Amino acid sequence: MKHILLVETILYVNNQQDSTVFYEKLFRQKANVYVSGMTEFNLSENCKLGLMPNSGIATILLDTTPHPDKGNGIPRCELYLYVEDIEFEFDHAMNIGAKLISPIIDRDWGDKVCYFSDIDGHIIAFAEKIN
Repeated sequence: MKHILLVETILYVNNQQDSTVFYEKLFRQKANVYVSGMTEFNLSENCKLGLMPNSGIATILLDTTPHPDKGNGIPRCELYLYVEDIEFEFDHAMNIGAKLISPIIDRDWGDKVCYFSDIDGHIIAFAEKIN
């Protein structure tokens, strides 16, 4: 799909400020955009992560779906991030207080992966290809 130029995944969060601080620590970088209602991180040349408060997206969705507040703490997505040094990322995530879901394990799909959750229950996976 060469017509797609950029991918931005937006997580709905309970508290934009707290989630921004968590992801700034996790990514070891400041947000590229922080305005009321949206935080953005440039993760690579063609990938961004956005954080939008539940209350903000609720005004867009109106009553067409359940209110995002009803999903707080429930895993609603997974960020699967390939990294250069999985052990470093594992230790770093532990040190900043990410909730450990699964330690580093070789998986049958050919990746070595560990899983955490953020403060809203979204799943974060750090992965490396198994050599």
